[in-house]
Amino acid sequence: MAAESERVDRSSHSMDKSITLPPNEIFRNLENAKRFAIDIGGSLTKLAYYSTVQHKVAKVRSFDHTAKDTENDPLYEISMQEEILARLHFIKFENAYIETCLDFIKDHLVNTDTKVIKATGGGAHKFKDLIEKKLKLRVDKEDEMTCLIKGCNFVLRNIPHEAFVYVKHADSEFRFQNTHPDIFPYLLINIGSGVSIIKVESEDTFERVGGSSIGGGTFWGLGALLTKTKRFDELLQLASKGQHTSVDMLVKDIYGGSYGSLGLTGDLIASSFGKSATADKEFSKEDMAKSLLHMISNDIGQLACLYARLHNLTRVYFGGFFIRGHPVTMHTITYSINFFTKGEVQALFLRHEGYLGTIGAFLKGAEEDNPNQYSWGENYAGSSGLMSTSPDLNPMQRARSGTFPFDMLEMDRLERQLVNLPLLQDPSSYIPDTVDLSEDALAREYWLYCFEEALDGVVKRAVASQPDLPEAAERAEKFRHKYLHKLQTLRHQPFAYGSLTVRSLLDTREHCLNEFNFPDPYSKIKQRENDMALKYFQKAVKSLEELSWEQRQFALVRGLLAGNVFDWGAKAVSDVLESDPEFGFEQAKRQLEERPWLVDTYDQWLERLKGPPHKCALFFVDNSGIDIILGVFPFVRELLCRGTEVVLASNSSPALNDVTNNELQILTERIAAMDPVIQSAVKEDRLTLVQSGSSSPCLDLSRLDKVLAGVVRERHTDLVIIEGMGRAIHTNYYALLSCESLKMAVIKNSWLADRLGGKLFSVVFKYEVPPDKKPTALDHVPVMPS
Repeated sequence: MAAESERVDRSSHSMDKSITLPPNEIFRNLENAKRFAIDIGGSLTKLAYYSTVQHKVAKVRSFDHTAKDTENDPLYEISMQEEILARLHFIKFENAYIETCLDFIKDHLVNTDTKVIKATGGGAHKFKDLIEKKLKLRVDKEDEMTCLIKGCNFVLRNIPHEAFVYVKHADSEFRFQNTHPDIFPYLLINIGSGVSIIKVESEDTFERVGGSSIGGGTFWGLGALLTKTKRFDELLQLASKGQHTSVDMLVKDIYGGSYGSLGLTGDLIASSFGKSATADKEFSKEDMAKSLLHMISNDIGQLACLYARLHNLTRVYFGGFFIRGHPVTMHTITYSINFFTKGEVQALFLRHEGYLGTIGAFLKGAEEDNPNQYSWGENYAGSSGLMSTSPDLNPMQRARSGTFPFDMLEMDRLERQLVNLPLLQDPSSYIPDTVDLSEDALAREYWLYCFEEALDGVVKRAVASQPDLPEAAERAEKFRHKYLHKLQTLRHQPFAYGSLTVRSLLDTREHCLNEFNFPDPYSKIKQRENDMALKYFQKAVKSLEELSWEQRQFALVRGLLAGNVFDWGAKAVSDVLESDPEFGFEQAKRQLEERPWLVDTYDQWLERLKGPPHKCALFFVDNSGIDIILGVFPFVRELLCRGTEVVLASNSSPALNDVTNNELQILTERIAAMDPVIQSAVKEDRLTLVQSGSSSPCLDLSRLDKVLAGVVRERHTDLVIIEGMGRAIHTNYYALLSCESLKMAVIKNSWLADRLGGKLFSVVFKYEVPPDKKPTALDHVPVMPS
């Protein structure tokens, strides 16, 4: 995408300040910026700003069907409306470019009415006059430590896969931690020019318990003296190529081997730079830089573990911008902490380590808006991911010489506060995703290829969803370009946004579609399929009622599975649906695998149904059309007849052809008008519709709408039903719940089916009971191969 650029030449200065600024990709939505914060360190400036973004949303509205015969009219109308979205932007750049960047911001500010910019960091004093002169905003200084902790708490709560451990030589060096429901207490080691060690006990209770003058500034300063290299990142580059054993004295250099009685291996550093005093030779810059990096990192690691032990803390996060995602630094710190604590304390690094202070400063300025009442989510379309400035880690990034040395984070404010499902057995160990593609190279290559191959179809459907907008084709091509670029980035850097999963690939695609105003490419397909399926609902119910009880239970399950075949997110299915418009419910039933299924605990489910009814079932539904109307509703109807209350949880906003909460409201009204069982359940509040808080084809049970969590508690929910490949296979296959659960899906991808030992349209029917609540003995449930 060709971006505008501005060239500023300051060649008269000692350092070349020429810089290319592509605003479409960097300072996005500046014209709508409302509030700013800045954190200026010794070498880097981190800027945060809040903007409002106009974007399109798809709305459905029921037609008035009372005035006339509307048998052939659509059930509802679809309209695209403009809505305002709150977005946070975080950018960091070198202090050498601060004047250029401030000029650029000033020139592009249009609507801001703020008079103040929150500032933190040592440079907030140094550059105070410059900022006020350039931006015409008053600098309001905030306490650095308070901002740091506020920012750290914010990212740990709102960015899944923010924290990670680093394991050198592993298949996946980056192992990301899921968002923990209780982030406290922890130790934060903030490595700037020096080191601050902060014990954090709650949102507002923290204490600086220690520190050191030996930090990033030491590495930079000594490195410059030893190598004559003046740039921090060039020092890291030198260190990545060096051999510290040429300079450092090892245990084996003193003892001829290991020192077994003390547990010291021969290759352990006994004395940093120890050989330089006695060796009669010149040492390379690379070797000296590597030795220096080891010395500083080992010192920080030992300090961290001593303070962790002193305060009985096992979680230690590293912030600041010393680490920069540099493998040698992370490995040395990790090794040091593991060595001194025998693995009892874990070194945790942060994807957005450099932004903590500026995020905190921003939040201090935003407190009147009570930012904690919302949840936030990373906008993958506008974030550049975990991109180190270290050349050995990310050569692609540094190849763009002469351009703005940036990396970006964008976060969107979500409509609702997101919380854990109260029925998770152990929220702290819950992992939504079944397979981590960062670790599984074969699966990663397949799914990246799969999403690339599906791109033409997505572009085609996006254009078709907006036939009255002639510029839709151009926007769709921009979407294609952006998403393809994201896929290429993830092929080279699978850890860019945390653990790479099928879910993150799907979510990134949805974010990119929204970026170019395609909020619901499947809206017309869903409308058509809903209208068609409703015509067969009463006939389907009547045929079920004619069966014996046992026959009916199997027919209900088989119908639900057949409905789940109608998934436009699966290429094998979308190809059939596009080529054969007559493919329907009965044809789908015939496609299903015969019993025994790939995963089959149906007999145990049937036995359970012979017992007392469940109090309340929470049902996470999947697709529109035949799935929800002819598959889910008859199944729900049976539960209601048994005396079980039902909560239907559907997406808050569109993703693929999944039914949204707004669409489900209209469908339920129409079905209630046809069916007295559904009608009375709605009137008596035994059938409740709640939005899940999700806009993904997959399901993260740790980020659900707070209202839904409240309903689950109030209704004493004792059964959770999760339907569909995205929600029950790609995610939650191994999720452990504190109540009974039923996970159902049809495998609609040949590669995945083959890997699981099945075939296309194999069935997963997984009924589980927590060990302490088993009413009957369950047979062994097959384990999904990795």
